[in-house]
Amino acid sequence: MFDYTYQIISISFVVIREMEVCMKYRTAAVAGSFYPATADQIDQELSVFLNAPSESTTQAKALIVPHAGYCYSGAVAGYAYSYLKNIAHNINRVILLGPSHRVALQGCAISSCDFFTTPIGPIPVDKSAYTQLLDEKLVTINDQAHLLEHSLEVQLPFLQRSLQNFVLVPIVVGQCSVQHVSQILEILKVNEPGTLVVVSSDLSHYHPYQEAQLLDNRTIQHILNYEDHLSGQGACGCYAVNGLLSYAKKQHWPIKLLKKANSGDTFGSKKEVVGYASFILY
Repeated sequence: MFDYTYQIISISFVVIREMEVCMKYRTAAVAGSFYPATADQIDQELSVFLNAPSESTTQAKALIVPHAGYCYSGAVAGYAYSYLKNIAHNINRVILLGPSHRVALQGCAISSCDFFTTPIGPIPVDKSAYTQLLDEKLVTINDQAHLLEHSLEVQLPFLQRSLQNFVLVPIVVGQCSVQHVSQILEILKVNEPGTLVVVSSDLSHYHPYQEAQLLDNRTIQHILNYEDHLSGQGACGCYAVNGLLSYAKKQHWPIKLLKKANSGDTFGSKKEVVGYASFILY
């Protein structure tokens, strides 16, 4: 007698395997350079960075964090991510915005991938959010913009170790208006519970130490004042930061500077430094 049960099980395995093959993964591009190459090494570093004190009553709605190599800016970023430890169970979606370093980009770009991976593992992408943004013509699909982009990738291990189960909406932000980014946040209803916005941005680049401190302090004050006209000279993620500040001002989100430093304070020369700062909006 023909074993239909065996046939059904066999077909099911084939279907599942084909579905897995059809899934697209954006693989880690800067593991081993910007941050450690293995999950154990990542955990070892992040255990230090994520051990900063935090205010348990602060319910983060958004973070602004730097994106250099962990040896340079990891402590500044980690200080902000430490604020998630007491609310991790409430966050199930992360809107991640960062600048394009390798592709000349107009507007905002999403990826066709279903998962973004790090040595820790894969993170599922919220495809329904992508559909909303595509329907509104606020983004385009551009895998090249995501392929080697580190500004988003370096945030992923922090998110994986700070949160529990979450889906990701990774967006590379090129040249665009304040209103464009603000509209993305409005369409995605980031003010509703369960969503965290993370904007990835460093501050000034390659100035002498004391000059950089003056420039960065000025940029920090602009951010604290919700001034949405930052330029790339003050913050490399200026377009995303400007859009977030515009949106946050309308929503009456308070903003607080958490930590600041530059590469001369951490691991680099003081002749040409890169500035870093982290903020929480709540």
